[in-house]
Amino acid sequence: MNFLNEILAAKKTEISKLKGRYTLSSFKDMKFFENNTISLKEALDKSTAISVIAEIKKASPSKGIIKQDFNHIEIASTYFKTGADAVSILTDVNFFKGSIEYLKDIATIKNVPLLRKDFILDEYQIFETKAFGADAALLICEILSKNQIAELTHAANEIDLEVLLELHSENQLGKINYDINKIIGVNNRDLYDFSVDLSTSINISKQLPDFVTVVAESGIENNKDIKTLRKHNIDAILVGEYLMRSANIEETLNQLTQWCRGED
Repeated sequence: MNFLNEILAAKKTEISKLKGRYTLSSFKDMKFFENNTISLKEALDKSTAISVIAEIKKASPSKGIIKQDFNHIEIASTYFKTGADAVSILTDVNFFKGSIEYLKDIATIKNVPLLRKDFILDEYQIFETKAFGADAALLICEILSKNQIAELTHAANEIDLEVLLELHSENQLGKINYDINKIIGVNNRDLYDFSVDLSTSINISKQLPDFVTVVAESGIENNKDIKTLRKHNIDAILVGEYLMRSANIEETLNQLTQWCRGED
């Protein structure tokens, strides 16, 4: 079994437990479910600069613990006051040391859209995403069929959630229905060996319609990377590890946003 399959097997077990704990109706009674969401697409499209989705990420399968002194509320507060256009929150417990509770805590103080980043396979996770305060959910092409992507996107849209649809390779492009999926994330990290290649975003972005909001993900950590992406009409970047490893997150995010505005 490769590592991705191991993650998905664990996720299916989690979903079974989720279904034992909640009904879809019970999610509707939770604090955030009826709240209006903040549009991720509008937040990313509002600027002529590259927009920044700043990620809250304690650990990863390939790197282990990334931030030892991890405090999700402090990190989120820094992101909000420093001008992140959106915030991504890892909620996977087993492999990324995340928590759905991080999402709920941060939702109480948010001033920009929150993206729930997890391995979403089931409508229950979509309802959970809204109930715990997110504005958008990540879907990953490689772990879903074309029909599943459409079904989960429609389920999200029906409860006022947007979707960031992520792919890692060109062979997934045929799964995308651009009528419903208008925010496309291109992850530069290979799902199977975890290697990173920035050209993945560049090559795939050329094959996407102009009206799509394109988000480059993974491996972005200096001004040279940003300048390269600016040349290829990337709309936004999602950055986690680079910020999490910083001794001064506020200073690093400030610098990152300056680069995204074309300020050296």
